[in-house]
Amino acid sequence: MSDTPFSRGSRAAPSAVVIGEPGPLADRADNRVLVPLIEGAPPRPPSDLIHALDGQTMGTTWSARVIAPPGVGEAAVRDAVEQELAAVVGLFSPWEPSSEISRFNTAPAGFWAVSQPFWDLLDAAMTLGDETNGAVDPTLGALVDLWGFGPPGPRSALLPMPSEEEIAAAMAVSGWQKLRLNPDARGVMQMGGMKLDFSGIAKGHAVDRVSDRLTAMGATSHLIEIGGELKGRGVKPDAQPWWVEIERVEDSPAPRTVAALFDLAVATSGDYRRAFVHDGRLYPHTLDGSTGRPVNSNLTSVTVLHASAMMADAYATALTVMGPFEGPDYAEAAGLAAHFVERTERGPVERMTPAFAAMMDDPDGDRPG
Repeated sequence: MSDTPFSRGSRAAPSAVVIGEPGPLADRADNRVLVPLIEGAPPRPPSDLIHALDGQTMGTTWSARVIAPPGVGEAAVRDAVEQELAAVVGLFSPWEPSSEISRFNTAPAGFWAVSQPFWDLLDAAMTLGDETNGAVDPTLGALVDLWGFGPPGPRSALLPMPSEEEIAAAMAVSGWQKLRLNPDARGVMQMGGMKLDFSGIAKGHAVDRVSDRLTAMGATSHLIEIGGELKGRGVKPDAQPWWVEIERVEDSPAPRTVAALFDLAVATSGDYRRAFVHDGRLYPHTLDGSTGRPVNSNLTSVTVLHASAMMADAYATALTVMGPFEGPDYAEAAGLAAHFVERTERGPVERMTPAFAAMMDDPDGDRPG
């Protein structure tokens, strides 16, 4: 599995989310409104001033709405955000030759010690690999490059499709079950030619890091967005939650959906975000490690809400890899709040898990009058 956020140049993606005020987003009767269960009254934000910041990172954009405590100015908030983002790029971006992941990917065979932050994310990805039977797989960098979604860039128009031999060679150095770890030494085995790729969880991980950093500064109410992955904490000065509109794919049968991100994150994986078309077939950037090829599941969109942005990011991609039958079954069994849109011969069809439906104000998708 790979869902690549560190890309430079791809088919243009639609805007992932709209951040807005409760009136325009939540008050329309035809909206589907998602509200998590909240026990007790939320704590007041640390001040009444909302800082609005944005920038670029990981080949995409970021934005933040931050309520900082008195004495913490906008410059300090921006510095904190940008430091965390730079740290993530320095650890996990294969586009940066000096990053830790690039150094591992080009290292000769042998055990290599990695930093604690690198180890922590790799360990989390491997755990998810075990739980999802490889639908989360941090070892598919060779396949990502082969299919034209990695640092080498798109494939030549003369050779748009990899050969069977090329796929087999990349699969020989891919697969989470091949990776050997030494927890005592934080050692990772480079088998020779294996390329790690954290793109399926890196944006979500970055969102969590920024959120945790802001919380540690006392900015306990904020909304963070990186390339369409979001996390909200606390409430705004008017006691309203952070309302966001969830990405809706073209022709989706789902109504306009808005969510109250109170200590909650949301991530969407879609086959329209980065892809190429060959002989009339869409080849999305999400890869299935069991086949060595882009997924072909007809799932055009999967959205997951979770307390952790990293987990929402990882599960959205994993459920896409699992497909329109195994994916919803797995999500329901795992208690995930997940929404699926599948292309079928009779048009797009939506499915949702019970945990997702439980967040709706009204089972029919309308707010109570």
